[in-house]
Amino acid sequence: MGPLLVVLLLALILFGAGFALHLLWWIAVVVLVVWVLGFVVRGTHSSGSRGRWYRW
Repeated sequence: MGPLLVVLLLALILFGAGFALHLLWWIAVVVLVVWVLGFVVRGTHSSGSRGRWYRW
């Protein structure tokens, strides 16, 4: 009974990690698209350093 519980627990942990990594990939894609769109939109109105939407 113990090894069965260990295998079940391991399966649940791996399933949860896979779901979390998949979710993180989608969040990263959304952030990248927003960053690129912000860069393109603000890049056309560049008035020195004040036209940037980020402070780097």
